[in-house]
Amino acid sequence: MSHFATYPSLKGASVLVTGGASGIGRITVEAFAAQGAKVAFLDRDAKNAAIVSEATGAAHALCDLRDIPQMQAAVATLQDQVGPFSVLANNAARDDRHDWKDVTPEYWDERMNTNLRHMFFAIQAVAPGMIKAGGGSIINLGSNSWWEAGGGFPAYATAKAAVHGLTRTMARDLGDHRIRVNTVVPGWIMTDRQKELWATPEALEAHAARQCLPDLIDPVYVARMVVFLASDDAAMCTASNFMVEAGSI
Repeated sequence: MSHFATYPSLKGASVLVTGGASGIGRITVEAFAAQGAKVAFLDRDAKNAAIVSEATGAAHALCDLRDIPQMQAAVATLQDQVGPFSVLANNAARDDRHDWKDVTPEYWDERMNTNLRHMFFAIQAVAPGMIKAGGGSIINLGSNSWWEAGGGFPAYATAKAAVHGLTRTMARDLGDHRIRVNTVVPGWIMTDRQKELWATPEALEAHAARQCLPDLIDPVYVARMVVFLASDDAAMCTASNFMVEAGSI
């Protein structure tokens, strides 16, 4: 990754990534570690979390983000280890497919808890430290699935659409403290999970026809946008969407 930028403002910064053991989250942890940041992450996957920590030197805590008290305790533990966080990457989510006819109230609530609710409470947990420090950067991961009017996961798409509202309102509430809040909007990113479950030749061909650029999107490009928004280079960026989808809306 020598052709990517280095941001001096991130050296020594304390960074928290949710869902950091796999997919975009793992690549984001690696990208911040390469900047010399003090990285910590949350995940419930003990095996992969240990692998990522060993490879990057990042601290981690195991927790189920659907359990808010458990998440709050994990954030407090990690803050004790690496210091108050100046950067939060709200990455964790699962885009499980579901037919709208089969959705129950219980499943709907579980999808909101998996894909949206923890984002707000992670912000609530780290913002006091950012306020005390005089600023910070929060990056919420959205999705272009609802921009494209994608079907097959109505609860997921609804949660991801709501991320934009969360970003906008928290940017206003925290802006006076010089805390920036932005949304990174990935397109169809070729993580291992996507390749294993849904990236059939037919699906890839159909999706490529929607993109302006012909190449499949590697997770590293989402991570690089997150890193940029965390840096001082993005000091006047807030309440905005930053698209990483190869022009596929």
